[in-house]
Formats: sequence, structure tokens, C-alpha cells
Amino acid sequence: MTRLILATRNAGKIAELRAILADAGLPHDLVGAEAYPDIPDVKETGTTFAENALLKAHALASATGLPAVADDSGLCVDVLGGAPGIFSARWSGAHGDDAANLRLLLAQLADIGDEHRGAHFACAAALALPDGTERVVEGRLTGVLCHDPVGTNGFGYDPILQPEGYDVTCAQLTPEEKNAISHRGKAFRELVPVVRELLG
Repeated sequence: MTRLILATRNAGKIAELRAILADAGLPHDLVGAEAYPDIPDVKETGTTFAENALLKAHALASATGLPAVADDSGLCVDVLGGAPGIFSARWSGAHGDDAANLRLLLAQLADIGDEHRGAHFACAAALALPDGTERVVEGRLTGVLCHDPVGTNGFGYDPILQPEGYDVTCAQLTPEEKNAISHRGKAFRELVPVVRELLG
């Protein structure tokens, strides 16, 4: 059984990919970055989600000698030319301050009408092998942005994105409902044939 390392300490993300691989009949031993605590976090210096995902995957594969998966994701707003994009987690300046990021984005869109509030969550997932082989796949969840946050599930910008075809926000969906349509879920599922091709 091949050990596969996922560049995250997020237990939910590890469980999600583990379940997707198992459903596809790929019994790989998937562990998170916490299994290798001496490996430093990688600076996300890329200019695209794909570049950042590859940076993290290659760094982990190189440091551990194992195949590594990494992802990078964010919110892309149409009228902002795709921003916040790769800066989603630090849009307000402080990395990971979800409330501040939401407040700033909603303030920036305050005078934008409903017809121009299109946006999507994007995720790039990368698989890198120790020999330098790499693959990247992408997933997307399209919707519209609400004027106020609604719902308490999820994180980040989930309370303001209403997925296409739904009358609730991502933060009002159960984790199972969200995983079924999410950008990360789609990207991870796109990764299945890549893992099968490269790792068997």
C-alpha cells in the first residue's frame, strides 16, 4: 500500500480525500502533514492556485520521499476581476481572519446589484512525486454573492456564496451536502484517475 501525504493539518480535509480515494477503490495510506511535524510550512508565492498547490506538493514530496497532494483554493468575484483569488485568506490583511475578510469584501460590493454579484470558489489540487512528476486538476463551485452572511456551517466565505441552483448559502448546507458540490470535492475527485495512473 502506497503512503500518500496531504499537505494540510485540517482533519476534515484529510477525511474527505481519504473517503474519495476509498470510494474509488484506491486503498492508499493517506496521512496529513502532522505525521511529519519537522517539515516547515511552505510559503505560497505562486500567482495562481495551481502554482501554489504545486509548490506545496513538491516541497512535501521532496522532504518526505513520498507522493504528495496539496491544494489551494479561494473565492473569485466576477466584478473584481477574479479577486480576492489567491489572496482570499488574507484579503483584509490578517491571514485567516474570516470575519474581517467577509466584512471587507461585502463593503467593497455594497453598491453592486444582484445581477452583477456572480462569483465562484476555485480549487487546484496537485499531485507531486519525489522524482518531479506532477499533475494538477481543478474544481469550481459557481454561484452568486449575498448582501449579508447567512448560515453557521463551513468557514471562510461560505456564508455569502449561494451556489447555482440553490436558495441557501454554502454555510447553510450540511458538510455532506457541501462536499458533494464543493470546488475542493470536485478537484479531489478529478485527482482519482491521476492517482490511479501514477500510483496504481
